[in-house]
Amino acid sequence: MNSPGGRDPVLGRAGEHAGSEGKDHKCDCAEAYREIDRVIQAHKGEKDSLIEVLHYVQERLGYIPKDVQVRIAQTLGVSLTEVYGVVSFYNAFSEKPKGKHVISCCQGTACYVRGAPDVLARLEKELGIKAGDTTEDGLFSLEVVRCLGACGLAPVITVGAETHGRMTPDKVPVILEKVKRGGGEIEKVAGS
Repeated sequence: MNSPGGRDPVLGRAGEHAGSEGKDHKCDCAEAYREIDRVIQAHKGEKDSLIEVLHYVQERLGYIPKDVQVRIAQTLGVSLTEVYGVVSFYNAFSEKPKGKHVISCCQGTACYVRGAPDVLARLEKELGIKAGDTTEDGLFSLEVVRCLGACGLAPVITVGAETHGRMTPDKVPVILEKVKRGGGEIEKVAGS
């Protein structure tokens, strides 16, 4: 993967790569990139392995940077457009690093008519970010989804694997504080 001088033409120097916004991202990820390259190389020319390879990268890095998408396209023999299409289509993949706690706010019909836009607005205000972003401290990512499959509990949010139904804007700070204090999975707020 590395050319003479220790710099790969796509991935850069070990431990440095272009992040999703095109800015250099410094990390201790040299070993991760070596493992990723081994997996990609193991599937060289196997176009049908695209999703499998993307899942591996997502799990290993927590996101799929554009530089890795280029490497995958080159090695598997698929177009970069196809790689990007898969990454951007499936919710399982992300081009940006996600926070430790991913909050999904449903905006499906049942949730929407029962106040989900107000819940989303409160989440954005409390977190200081817009949907699709991650807090600067890396603790939270906020995303909008179309249905969480809990329409009878509308409006609904999830924090990681925890589902919170019958949400109101006033419940948002309580839930966020519990997550911050607990640092892990949270107990459900009474009535949610």
